[in-house]
Amino acid sequence: MNKKISIVIVEDHPVFRMGLCKIINQESDMMVVGEAEDVHNGFTIISKLKPDAAIIDISLKDSNGIELVKDIARHFPVVKTLVLSMHDEKIYAQRVLQDGASGYIMKDKTSDVIVEAIRTILDGSIYVSEQIMKEIVAKAVKNEYGLSPVDILTNRELAIFALIGKGKTTREIAVALNLSSKTIGTYKERIKGKLHIDNAVQLVNEATRWVQDTEENVSQLPTNK
Repeated sequence: MNKKISIVIVEDHPVFRMGLCKIINQESDMMVVGEAEDVHNGFTIISKLKPDAAIIDISLKDSNGIELVKDIARHFPVVKTLVLSMHDEKIYAQRVLQDGASGYIMKDKTSDVIVEAIRTILDGSIYVSEQIMKEIVAKAVKNEYGLSPVDILTNRELAIFALIGKGKTTREIAVALNLSSKTIGTYKERIKGKLHIDNAVQLVNEATRWVQDTEENVSQLPTNK
């Protein structure tokens, strides 16, 4: 008998995790071998079991799943990771791929699509929606002046940019992210440099416009460096 594909699920919603397990275990050649609801336990289980693939949510109890994706890519590069999330792929898909994930899929997809995504990444390919793949190809031929904040800024820079766009002051951002006002000022300078923004007023205007364009998708941006 051929060895089954081993999969670990890192998801903090028990009901969704249970449904995902059922979908996977119904496949004759797949089996869920471990579950976790946070980054720490997820990394521990993956370290111990070294599964063929890990399915990871972005929003977890103790941190965001992107950090776990990075750690897996760094320590266990043979483990394929599929990010399954409720957050808009326009914001996150390319970001998680850059951090080492093999695919990104929205939680509202059908069970057949989820299984297809798992098989795709295990075959060594990237899985994203057709629309995101078109955007990736299009952006590959642009210079950095044609890229959006999502493409250029780090996770923390993007979080600060979003807070600026929501009208938060430097002090309010510092309190929200548990950083000093001086550090936030430094980040603002970096953001202006990367986005080719000349002054503070232009920074606020650009950030405000970006938040308005992506209002539903910026509420839980990762804030790590």
